[in-house]
Amino acid sequence: MSVATFDILLASLRSGLTFQDTTMRRSISPEERLLLTLRFLATGNSFASLHYEYLLGISTISGIVCHTCQLIWQRLREAVMPTPTADDWLQIADGFYQSSQFPNCIGALDGKHIRVKKPPHSGSQYFNYKQYFSIVLLALVDSNYRFIIVDIGAYGSTADARIFCSSRMGERLRANQLALPEPRRLPGSSASAAPFVIVADEGFALSPHVMRAFPRRNLDDRKRIFNYRLSRARRYVECAFGILSNKWRVFMSSLQMSPQNATLVIQACVILHNFTRIHDVPSEPEVAPFPTTTSVGLDHNPQGRPGSAGLAVRELFADYFISPEGALSWQLNSIRGTRR
Repeated sequence: MSVATFDILLASLRSGLTFQDTTMRRSISPEERLLLTLRFLATGNSFASLHYEYLLGISTISGIVCHTCQLIWQRLREAVMPTPTADDWLQIADGFYQSSQFPNCIGALDGKHIRVKKPPHSGSQYFNYKQYFSIVLLALVDSNYRFIIVDIGAYGSTADARIFCSSRMGERLRANQLALPEPRRLPGSSASAAPFVIVADEGFALSPHVMRAFPRRNLDDRKRIFNYRLSRARRYVECAFGILSNKWRVFMSSLQMSPQNATLVIQACVILHNFTRIHDVPSEPEVAPFPTTTSVGLDHNPQGRPGSAGLAVRELFADYFISPEGALSWQLNSIRGTRR
């Protein structure tokens, strides 16, 4: 984070970080409160370590971090992660088409397990399939690695698809309340209009607005090409999680706090991720335009067989990707592992 970006962030939060001095003691300044919180998020140092760095009590540091994280979420959420409108979805779709050549894509969806200390009396609720305790960050990401919509705090034992279905994002998508644009034809195609879709992995159910890869068994070139093109768009959510974890290294170890406070930390990091992506020149290298081959896992649909509408949309995209209008010159070489 640059000095200029820090100053903008401080100006946005100053009123909420300013407390009254008393005759007994001076209040901790907004600058120190914000610096302390950013230090914790960027390094993952324990509160005991920060106690020696800032000469503040451990309980005082804990209170400052939680309060500042909550303030970051409340003050900046509407500015850096607003509710998308139809025009916003169109801009996101244009970004995906330019960067990954996947048309009508409005986001890449996935979940990330955030390691936490086992909450008392929680049993196996937070114990995930990776054999550690966690809460889940479910995120929809655009082609600029910014978070569009997030759902934070689900039990680590819950599958991503179940979290998505019970989240407000999933409920609004099923109820057609996300202000999605009307279906439009794929670029250069004369076929029927295609809906705007979210790309996801095999853990999510196929639907008219959620695309997942074909199962790995019995794949022909047409299906392999679809899986390849979908993976090129889906990689942005994986990259966004990687950028988030490397910039805010508090995620490199287990969060030694309650799930409620861990949720505040995750919310703040998501907002700060978008904030720095907007105000700082990205320092991460951009994704290579010609990626190597990718593998697709076994078919796993926790919600039963996909409906005919979702299958028809996937077939429409698969046909387009092998047509002269939608094909890429290198896609056959990529799926067959041919060197350029």
